Amino acid sequence: MAIGEHPAPRDEDVSAVLPSPVRPALAEPLNDEEHHALNVVRRFGTFGALLLAFGALGAGAAPVLNPVQDIPVLRLFVRIPTVSLAIAFAGMGILVIAWLMLGRFARPARARLATQGQLSRTLVMWLVPLLFVPPLFSRDVYSYLAQSEIVRRGLDPYSLGPAQALGIGDPLTMGVSNMWRDTPAPYGPLLLKLGSWLAPIAGNNIVDGVLLQRGLALVGVVLIIWALPKLARRFGVQPVTALWLGAANPLLIFHFVAGAHNDALAIGLMVAGLELGIRRLPVRVAGDSPPPLAKGELLFIAIGVTVITLGVAVKLPALLALPFFAVMVARRWHGRLSDLFRVGVPMALVFGVVLVAACEGTGLGFGWIGALGTPGLVRSWISPTAELANLGGVLGIALGMGNHTNQMVPIFGILGYLLAGAITLKFLWDSFKWRYRPMIGLGVSLGAVMILQIALQPWYVLWAVIPLAASAGTSRFRVAATILSAAMPFLLPPTGSTFDGRSYVLPYAYAAAIVVVALAVLVVRRSAPLLLTRHKDLPEHLAPA
Repeated sequence: MAIGEHPAPRDEDVSAVLPSPVRPALAEPLNDEEHHALNVVRRFGTFGALLLAFGALGAGAAPVLNPVQDIPVLRLFVRIPTVSLAIAFAGMGILVIAWLMLGRFARPARARLATQGQLSRTLVMWLVPLLFVPPLFSRDVYSYLAQSEIVRRGLDPYSLGPAQALGIGDPLTMGVSNMWRDTPAPYGPLLLKLGSWLAPIAGNNIVDGVLLQRGLALVGVVLIIWALPKLARRFGVQPVTALWLGAANPLLIFHFVAGAHNDALAIGLMVAGLELGIRRLPVRVAGDSPPPLAKGELLFIAIGVTVITLGVAVKLPALLALPFFAVMVARRWHGRLSDLFRVGVPMALVFGVVLVAACEGTGLGFGWIGALGTPGLVRSWISPTAELANLGGVLGIALGMGNHTNQMVPIFGILGYLLAGAITLKFLWDSFKWRYRPMIGLGVSLGAVMILQIALQPWYVLWAVIPLAASAGTSRFRVAATILSAAMPFLLPPTGSTFDGRSYVLPYAYAAAIVVVALAVLVVRRSAPLLLTRHKDLPEHLAPA
C-alpha cells in the first residue's frame, strides 16, 4: 500500500454524513447496442403507460358523475369495463416488465451504466400519459378534495366528515368512499391548507380538483427525484441505481402519480430535508477526532429539520426521520450520549416551533393528532397484523370459543406498533453505535412501522424503499425490494374496488392481459435480444458498495 493510502472503511465504520468515503465506482456510458436496447425499453414502458391510461378511462376510480361518459369515442371504455380492466392490467404488466428491463442498465455491478439524465428522461416518458387520467387504485383523492373544501369553508375537518360538513348531495361528498364520508380527516394541517388554496380554482369541477391534487403529489415526486441521487452519492450508492429503485419504481408511478396519494409530498419533503440537513456535514470515520464546524453547517441542519417538519405536517410517519437525523449529527461529533443530547434538544426546539407555526398558522390547530386513528378502520388483507387477527378469530371458532376477530384486531394492532417501536429503538441505538448507517436504520424502521399497520396499503412500502434505495448498497436488499415492488402493484385493481359479487371479472381481465403482455415481450425480444439475455456483471470485489 502506497504512503498516504488508507483501506476503505467498512460500512459500519463510515459516518452517514457528507460525502461518504466509500465512493460509487465510475461507470462507462452504454455502448451502441445497449443504447438501442435502452430506447426499446423506453418505448416499451411508454406503450404500457398508454395502455394503462386508456384502460383507466373505464377501469379507474372514476367520479360518480363521470365526465368521460360525455366524450365521444372515449366513452366506449366506460361501457366495456371488463375490457378496460384487461387493458389496464396489460399496461401495468408491461410497465413493470419495462422497469425490470431498465434495471439491467442500473445495476451497480455493471461496467457500463445508464446516466441520470437517461433514467430521468425515461421516467418522464412513462409518467406523462398518466398525468391526465382518472385516479387509479384508490378513491382517496376524492377525500382530499372534500376535506380541502371543508377547510376552505372555515369548518373543522378534524371533527366533521364530508357528509356532515358539505352535505350528502354535494358533488365532492359523492366522490368519497362510503366508509370515509362521516369520518374526520387523518392528514396533517399543511396538506389540507394547501388543498384549501387550490379548492377555489377547481370549485365543484372534480376533474380540475383531481388534476390539482395530482400536481401536489408531483411536487413530492420531483423532490424525491432531486434528493435521491444526491443522497446516494453521499452513501456510496450509484445514483442511477437509487433513481431506478426509488423514483422509477412501479409503486411510485401507479400510486403517487396515477393515484395522487399525499404520501408522495410527505416522503419528498422528508428526503429533501435530509439532503439539505447533511449538506454541510463534514466526513468523519469512527475513532477520528471531530472536524471543526463547517461554514453554514448549523444553518443547513436547521433548514433540514424545518423541511422534515413540514413533511410531518403532511403525514406523521415523516417524524421518524428526525431522530435518525439527530444520530447523523451526533456521530459527526464524538458520538457520545452527551453529543446526542446536545444535538437533539435544539433540533427538537426547531421541530416544535415549526410544527406549532404550521398548525396554528393554518388555523387548523392540533386536531389532526386525535384523528390519526381514522385509517385504522380499514382491515387490509395484505397486512400481516390484520391477517393474524383474522387467524385468531378462525381459531376461536374452531375451538368453540366464538368469533373474536373484532376483539383481536386492536390487540394485534397494538402489538404491531409495539414491535415496530422496538425495531426503531434497536436501529436508532445500533446506528448511534456505528453498526448501521442512520439512513439504513430509518428505512428499516419506516418499513416496520408501515408494514405492521392494520391498514397496510401497497404504496406504504415506499416509505421504506425510497430511503433505503439511497443508502443500502447490498444486492440482497435490491433483489428483495425489486420482487416486492414488481408484485405489490397487482394486489389492488385499478378501480380500487374489491369486485364483490363480480369476482369472475378479475380472472378474465388477468387472462387477457397476460396474453397481451406475452405478445408485447415477444416483440421486444425481436427488437432488442440483449434485454432477454443474461449479462455478466463485474466480480463482486470490483463492484461498488
